[in-house]
Amino acid sequence: MRVTLFFIPVLLLLLACDNTKPASKSLDPINWEKRRIEIPTADSLTPAKTYLGIYSEIYSTSEHNTHDLTVTVSLRNTSESDTVILTKGVYYDTEGSPIRTYFDFPIQLKPLETVEIIIEEGDKTGGTGGNFIFDWLDDPEVTDPLFEGIMISTRGTQGLSFTVQGKRIQ
Repeated sequence: MRVTLFFIPVLLLLLACDNTKPASKSLDPINWEKRRIEIPTADSLTPAKTYLGIYSEIYSTSEHNTHDLTVTVSLRNTSESDTVILTKGVYYDTEGSPIRTYFDFPIQLKPLETVEIIIEEGDKTGGTGGNFIFDWLDDPEVTDPLFEGIMISTRGTQGLSFTVQGKRIQ
């Protein structure tokens, strides 16, 4: 009986020291496939494109020191009454190489709906000059969607945060 009692605290100590990290939520927390829609072939919407620059890390004190950031990429339908159709969302690194495609098929945002992509702090794949390109379908009768990036980090009693907005490039 004494041997068993000895192993219980050791087992609890080992479990408490488990340093394994859960799988990154940055990769695909949203089931984009469930958001897929079909676009009617007779649709009159025209292709549009928005660029969004984001920072998963920024320089701090010199080019040799960086500060990791958590990024929230916010995809917002600004219309109170109409849906918006997005057709592609791709994340690129500082060199312009694609990191991951979040969706490559039509998805719908309901009126005033917001969908978010999270890039976790410590995920440096985008680097200091990460980019997103979002393709969407423009309807002149509907307000354009809004694409924003919110970057934040806190350490002890210090924190920093800033935002960026997408720029329509087509």
